[in-house]
Amino acid sequence: MTESAGQPDQGSAAPEPQYADRAYRSVPGIISGVMLLAVAAWLIIDAVVSGTGRTPWIALAAAPVFVFPVIAYTLRPVVYANERRLLVRNPLRTVEAPWATVEGLRAGYSVELFASGNKYQVWAVPVSLRQRKRANRQAARAAAAGDPVISGGHPRSTGGRTANPLAARAARAGDPDPTRAWSDQVVDSLQELAERNAGRPDAAGEVAVRWCWWIIAPTLAGLIALVALIVAG
Repeated sequence: MTESAGQPDQGSAAPEPQYADRAYRSVPGIISGVMLLAVAAWLIIDAVVSGTGRTPWIALAAAPVFVFPVIAYTLRPVVYANERRLLVRNPLRTVEAPWATVEGLRAGYSVELFASGNKYQVWAVPVSLRQRKRANRQAARAAAAGDPVISGGHPRSTGGRTANPLAARAARAGDPDPTRAWSDQVVDSLQELAERNAGRPDAAGEVAVRWCWWIIAPTLAGLIALVALIVAG
């Protein structure tokens, strides 16, 4: 969180504090993307250096067909949120939704954004059913130990104490709640931001969708070149 360092002019209203975007992305997705790109680079360079005949050209044509989709589906997805809007960067397009247009978010088998009557997938926040089951087991153990957990896994206050000590300790330490899957926590956080900021004057507007042509165009060009080389060979 950052504040504007500028001083207001005499007699003018002080500027509102400016807050940095919150960013949500899948770390395992980034790691897998980097590993795939490293393997692809090794294979393509080896084919170009050691290959004979059409092999180097086929390897070069195949490079964008493989590399750009890997970047799109592993490194590119991210969700940015601030006081004005929610920006969802998916593999092939970017969705910018002012909070006033956001009708809700849902984490089922995938995270979905509902805005202005449309539904958009949120690739940057994958839903792990295994992680959700593990979080439910943590919540069940906390309940079995005599610490009830309210519906959805949120801690509640009972008689002056927090009902879920695992969630309370996590909140005090700034760590994730072990009784909630990461995707569910992200959806709760974004839903809270939507409810808090929907009435802001600068949170109005329309949903904007932009296609990522720097991913689409070279992938299609590489695919056309690859097909042409294979057919010609």
